[in-house]
Amino acid sequence: LANRKHGTLYLGSALDLIQRISEHRSGAGSYFVAKHDLNRLVWFQPFLLVAEARDREYEMKKWRREWKINLIERENPDRDDLYATLIGGTPMRQRWRPG
Repeated sequence: LANRKHGTLYLGSALDLIQRISEHRSGAGSYFVAKHDLNRLVWFQPFLLVAEARDREYEMKKWRREWKINLIERENPDRDDLYATLIGGTPMRQRWRPG
């Protein structure tokens, strides 16, 4: 999740990504996400096994910020909000807040 182009990034894993993003957007997700207004899903990677998802999450949390940004921009250069793709829609293009 991200809040603006050069802003804060949040990395996590979830059993049900649609539900988890909905929780984050409603303010019920986590204190960190709410505090930093992290409401845009800019990258995700599906897994069949929970253990694989957790391993990937822990691995990526050790990465440098630059590596995470490169991964996001390689797959989503405009950092569109990908939440709609999870529910069968198209990515939402929104202007980033200045920052």
